[in-house]
Amino acid sequence: MFDSIAHRYDFLNRFLSLGIDTAWRKKAIDTLREIHPQRILDVATGTADVAIQTVKQLQPEHVIGIDISEGMLSYGREKIHKKGLSSIIQLELGDSEAMRFEPHSFDAVTVAFGVRNFQNLRMGLSEIYRVLRPGGKLVVLEFSKPTAPVIRSFYAFYMRWLAPTLGRLFSKNKTAYSYLDESIRSFPEGNSFISVLQETGFTNTSFNRLTFGICTIYCGIK
Repeated sequence: MFDSIAHRYDFLNRFLSLGIDTAWRKKAIDTLREIHPQRILDVATGTADVAIQTVKQLQPEHVIGIDISEGMLSYGREKIHKKGLSSIIQLELGDSEAMRFEPHSFDAVTVAFGVRNFQNLRMGLSEIYRVLRPGGKLVVLEFSKPTAPVIRSFYAFYMRWLAPTLGRLFSKNKTAYSYLDESIRSFPEGNSFISVLQETGFTNTSFNRLTFGICTIYCGIK
């Protein structure tokens, strides 16, 4: 599915979020500033938006991005090459639930709009915990559902009907943006996700809702 929409993925992210997704990513990355990470893993990197923005904001020595979609990675590599960042950012095919990296390999791990796609959420988070160094930080950026009744009603209409229609129109994929709404509704957000992080071993966990609760930043320390 992701291979089939890769050619329109960046455009649709900007278009369907009215460009707000860029600010969300910047805010999530900024939560890493206090630990000055030099080696960062971006899980479910897609077309490398977070990896590229991380280099711009934090100037780490090295960023590795993994994803199960080679189609998304190929677009990401093009972007990285055009920006002259190929010596800093490396993209590779990889599964969040079975990573090739040694324990304690990274100072920080980021996941933007990807954890709800993990086939086994706890297994994916356990792998992230394994590859983080002690004191390392996980930052997750994920969609969530607004709590205010009026905003929640409009959001439900937008995600269930309007976004899938526009997604089909531009990506030519009939199911991709219907899946978006389904995956958001089934994701254990807020305190439920914090509980999963804690069960995995993360401490100093927190979450911060953005833009009326449409998106949430989750943090945890190993």
